[in-house]
Amino acid sequence: MGKLLKIKGIENRNMRRLLKSGWLLFAVSITAFGVQNVLWARHGEAVLPIIPWLPGVPGIAYTTGAAFLLAGICIGFNLIARWAAVLLGLLFLVFEIFLQIPRAVAQPMDLSLRTVVFEVFTMCASAFMLAGILSLGNHNSGRWREAGHGLIQSGRFLFAASSIVFGISHFIVPQFIASLIPVWIPGPGLFWAYLTGIAFVAAGLSFATNWMSRWAGILLGLMFLLWFLVLHVPRVMSYPRSHDPAEWSSAFIALGLCGGSWIAANALQDKAPGMVSGD
Repeated sequence: MGKLLKIKGIENRNMRRLLKSGWLLFAVSITAFGVQNVLWARHGEAVLPIIPWLPGVPGIAYTTGAAFLLAGICIGFNLIARWAAVLLGLLFLVFEIFLQIPRAVAQPMDLSLRTVVFEVFTMCASAFMLAGILSLGNHNSGRWREAGHGLIQSGRFLFAASSIVFGISHFIVPQFIASLIPVWIPGPGLFWAYLTGIAFVAAGLSFATNWMSRWAGILLGLMFLLWFLVLHVPRVMSYPRSHDPAEWSSAFIALGLCGGSWIAANALQDKAPGMVSGD
């Protein structure tokens, strides 16, 4: 019995570290989106899109940039982080409903646009699950605990659907995915394209059924982190002064999805709801 408690104690400490790293990576990516919007807003329509899910309109860019900056800082420094995460998730949902879904409906065969739609869903899911974890950490209000469970469950299914769609896209355009693999990585590019597609689908099914979802979140986060380091960082460093924000956006989206995956790993099988405190 003592050995079992010791193992559980080690596991809880490791999960706390994972939550903290995912929490901070997510906050860094949100803050970076804010900085991007503010820096590139003055270029307006010349650099569509500033962030893939936003139009390149200076007024919108400055406003959303300020919102992202504020949310990222609040989440990163745990300052009313629960409210910041809830409002951030709602902001992503507004982007989705009023901007991305109409575009996707108008162009149903555009896989690139479909990817953007589900990236927004995943960021929304990450924000909601973080808010849910923080709400569960509030011992004083049953209302907040009930809301926390609801946020986690909604985030869980959004994350599951997005992962499955990402995986299916890898099987629809494997040659394009393979072309993104650096030449120094051993093995044929198609092998890695199909492998990551399988990994996405498996993770999505795991989230949907809540079976081994903790491991799915951990491994999915590691995959996104490897993409950030191996694929995106070299591309960003090749164009450090570029006025085109696309490479920077892609890099921080990958970093944010890494953080979101680790948030999901904690949210979906959190055996100790009080391990974090919101505000």
